[in-house]
Amino acid sequence: MTTTGPTLAMLVDDLASGRTTSRALVEQCLDRIDDRDGEGSRTFLQVSRETARMAADGIDALRAAGAAPSPFAGIPISIKDLFDVRGDVTMAGSRALSDAAPAAADAPSVRRLRRAGFVIIGRTNMTEFAYSGLGLNPHYGTPRNPWDRATGRIPGGSSSGAAVSLTDGMAHAALGTDTGGSCRIPAAFTGLVGFKPTARRVPLDGAVPLSPSLDSIGPIARTVACCAALDAILADEQSMDVSPVSVEGLRLLVPTTIMFDNIDDVVAKAFERALSRLSAAGARITEAPFPAFDEIPKINAKGGFTAAESYAWHQPLISQKKHLYDPRVAVRILRGAEQSAADYIAVLAARKSLVDQATAALAPYDALIMPTVPMIPPRLSDLADDETYGRVNLLALRNPTTINMIDGCAISLPMHEPGEAPTGFMLAGAGGSDRRILGIAAGLEPVLAGPMAQD
Repeated sequence: MTTTGPTLAMLVDDLASGRTTSRALVEQCLDRIDDRDGEGSRTFLQVSRETARMAADGIDALRAAGAAPSPFAGIPISIKDLFDVRGDVTMAGSRALSDAAPAAADAPSVRRLRRAGFVIIGRTNMTEFAYSGLGLNPHYGTPRNPWDRATGRIPGGSSSGAAVSLTDGMAHAALGTDTGGSCRIPAAFTGLVGFKPTARRVPLDGAVPLSPSLDSIGPIARTVACCAALDAILADEQSMDVSPVSVEGLRLLVPTTIMFDNIDDVVAKAFERALSRLSAAGARITEAPFPAFDEIPKINAKGGFTAAESYAWHQPLISQKKHLYDPRVAVRILRGAEQSAADYIAVLAARKSLVDQATAALAPYDALIMPTVPMIPPRLSDLADDETYGRVNLLALRNPTTINMIDGCAISLPMHEPGEAPTGFMLAGAGGSDRRILGIAAGLEPVLAGPMAQD
């Protein structure tokens, strides 16, 4: 499957030339959302129809007067239900927060997107409280993967609606979060690009936390350049462009530690083909153990940061409204009650050591490369029992979570051929190397797409 739809650069050009307007783009997205045969009802928890139309008309007037706030002004964007949007109730995909007061102000990330002129089209569905990599939501339904809707494949999560809003043309950019892969997993499962920045670059304020030690705020989009532009806006940086880095001579490390355990044959084949293409383009690829990754299961044996920190936030709410939680989410949050203060302090120390070890091991290389997820999107029906759900969820999260644990940055790119199951190629670097990783990803993107896509 090749994801179709315009890139941000195409939309910028169309808006600047007058070939389209913001109002036209918004109406097209709303038509897709409202299509009775589409996924709009499972993808969006709230659609901002009238405010989006008003914003679009305002942007069109500003552009006509030569006063558009940015080249991206007027482009519809979806917002994950985790973020505060002024006047909206932030439910985080749950029913437990449905009676909360509306947000008094935008989250900083939302404010920055709005300041650039992006038009908020609505709030997207997600795993309740972002606590899963599969994207299932028993309260509001689970958006179906566009690759195989007939058999009900899942989209990945937790930013499930964010990805499907893009694949189905219901938005042209998406704001998500990534604590252990929640931007990269749905991108890999749906043929999109998902970026997890170094956590400290984008403020977490105004987003319901899962694990503040690991949470990151990032975009899902159709190309690396789209993600790079959105990332610059979210990080409040001036430069939005990234120059593709030449593949020739790049030193790329394939970490053999845990990344390929229980890998699906389809993913393994796609990754080997990707390595062959990169080698042919002149990349210097090394396959070697990465001992730091062996430490992560030990650090997380009692639930790690996610269980402890989510329990700290949820304890007052879950004590009153546990019956409203998805049981599969509640059971994971409640693991945090089993950790002592000493356990948490030990996790903090172990992670610091892990980050130092991984950063040193990465120093001789330009980037780590690996499959984003070691499997293809499973069917929703295959996840009916809790044991299977738990096992598949941990497998989906395993590879991307390593980068959150080492405080790095990472991007997932499509690496499948048209007609194949969607698979993701993850490129990662140490914390703070975001723009370098985006530049390398821009260089790799046409190579991974294959000869036909480059012609």
